[in-house]
Amino acid sequence: MIKYEQIIIYYFSGTGNARNAAHWFKQVADANQLETKLINIDRFEKIDIPDISKKNLIGFCSPTHGFNLPHIMLKFIMKFPKLKNADVFIMNTRGGLKLSKIFLPGLSGLAQILPALILILKSYRVVGMQPLDLPSNWLFLHPGLKTNVVNSMQERIKKITENFATRLIVGKTKYKALLSLPFDFAITPIAVGYYLVGRFFLAKTLMVNYNCNSCMKCINECPVEAIKQKKQLFWSYKCEGCMRCINSCPKRAIEIVHGFSFGMILIWAFVLLPGLILLLKYLGLKIENPDIWLDVFLRILKPAIFITFVFLSYRMVNVLMRHGWIHRFIMYTSLSRYKFWRRYKAPHF
Repeated sequence: MIKYEQIIIYYFSGTGNARNAAHWFKQVADANQLETKLINIDRFEKIDIPDISKKNLIGFCSPTHGFNLPHIMLKFIMKFPKLKNADVFIMNTRGGLKLSKIFLPGLSGLAQILPALILILKSYRVVGMQPLDLPSNWLFLHPGLKTNVVNSMQERIKKITENFATRLIVGKTKYKALLSLPFDFAITPIAVGYYLVGRFFLAKTLMVNYNCNSCMKCINECPVEAIKQKKQLFWSYKCEGCMRCINSCPKRAIEIVHGFSFGMILIWAFVLLPGLILLLKYLGLKIENPDIWLDVFLRILKPAIFITFVFLSYRMVNVLMRHGWIHRFIMYTSLSRYKFWRRYKAPHF
């Protein structure tokens, strides 16, 4: 017996994994003649509130970024109002892989725990928590997976999503995400570090090559309006790292600048950070309890200084890339320039 009168799924998707998952859930609801709405939260300015006179099942579907939900989805859930007569569920797509015939799961980190806690504090009843191990699209670390691997993973997760939807619409619960809870708790420091620092670093790993024809597709489709047109394309700190721009560019004009990114890390780790620590110790000779000041620096000031260093380096290189030889050097040291570094875009099913 169907428990709900209406299903609303709010989703955010970079390269299509979460979008597909939301559609698979909707197909099950449609087959059971349930009124279902899919709402893309790109650039949301206001929240479309469901009809509270009906018994609602509300879903939040999003990718996993750095073992956490993307900032845009967390902000959306934080702003989501308290509603009567509604249950909620969470689906997060996370970076799965396949080794021969073995499907390897990803990890959710805070991507399930944190939104569940927020929604519980808003007095919602969480009836479902389902991670979905769809193909990893984190092109900073690896090329996109091969087509046959992508298709097999998509077909497998489609069935899992359909089973999840079938249980929920008849009033049953499913908390598959809780099975990996010990591992998710273990990587919580990484999730927090990514949210506070890592995502800002990744926002500065994208640049444009000479293939760009100024079609504006990346600017128009960016879900958070992070891409700006200056002398050349510039990614601001608002970037979610969702990879939509690089994977959907028709000219393959957007690169992940690996050489520049690793160069920043090396300069920070072996030059700038040791220099700052030496300077702080020198100044600390005139301060009582210099170890306390050093501890404050390492815990609080270091991330802020690192982000500032990344921002200034990115600005400087964007200016210098107007010189052809510097532009060519940056691009030749970018793995994404080469054909073996495949782009990823989820197929439509």
